[in-house]
This record gives sequence, structure tokens and C-alpha cells, in this order.
Amino acid sequence: MMDESDLSEASLVHKAAFPRQSFSSDWLACNLKAYPRFLSFVAERDNQIVGYIVWAQKSGFRAEAVLELEQLAVSPAHQGQGIGRNLIEQSLPLVKDELAKKNSKLKHIMVTTRADNHAQQLYKNTLGAEVEATISNLYSADEVLMIARNV
Repeated sequence: MMDESDLSEASLVHKAAFPRQSFSSDWLACNLKAYPRFLSFVAERDNQIVGYIVWAQKSGFRAEAVLELEQLAVSPAHQGQGIGRNLIEQSLPLVKDELAKKNSKLKHIMVTTRADNHAQQLYKNTLGAEVEATISNLYSADEVLMIARNV
């Protein structure tokens, strides 16, 4: 799990992965402080943070939780090496353990991403997520809403 000592390095990953966003450290710090609604994890290589993932519980703490893969980022120098896939596959069981602590189980996972983001294939392959809707011009371009049902 991400902790406060990871914020500086994780912020560098955020800044590189999302150049249109600002205040990287503040963004990650507020997500970290919102535990257990937000669950954040880092990926390290050679004692350096090269990626992170943030999961968010949607619409309250429920017996059957709907999670959002809120944000997944991998340093551009480390993309294409399976780090994003590993972050999803290794953090999801930990998220399920956290849900179980509140007598909850995972129902669905939602992901929003740019319509032109090649990561859609990653979400489909790792989670079984399918595009359910396209939202025109939401942030910087069209955005797709993907849902992985009955995970």
C-alpha cells in the first residue's frame, strides 16, 4: 500500500503520466488521506516507485461494493513492461481483503479513460471490463465508461 513516504516519488509518476493535470502531490495526498474509501498501492523497481494504482469505493460502504479503478499510472520510462497489469492483479486481492474487513464483497469495477487510450485493452484483459458508454468531451477528449461486472 502507498504511504506518506511514497508521495514524493509517486507524484513524479503522476506528473509524467498526466501532464495536463497539476498539483500532483496534493492530488495523491488527499486520496491517501481518504482511506478506506480510496485504496492506493505503488509498484517499485530497484527501490524506485515506477507506478501506482488508486481504487475508490463508490456510493458508500455497501455489502456489495462497486469499485472504480480511479487512476493507474506508470512512469513513461517503464510503460510496456507489465507494471500496470501487475498493479491491477496484485492490488485487487488486497482490495478484496480490505472490503472483507467491512463484511463487503466486490460486485463490479468501473473504469473511465480517454476513448483513444490503449489501456482499454489492459482493462478488458485483466478485469473483463467492457465499454458501456462514451461521454463526449468530458475532460480533454471523449471518455469511455468501462464496467467489469460480477468480478
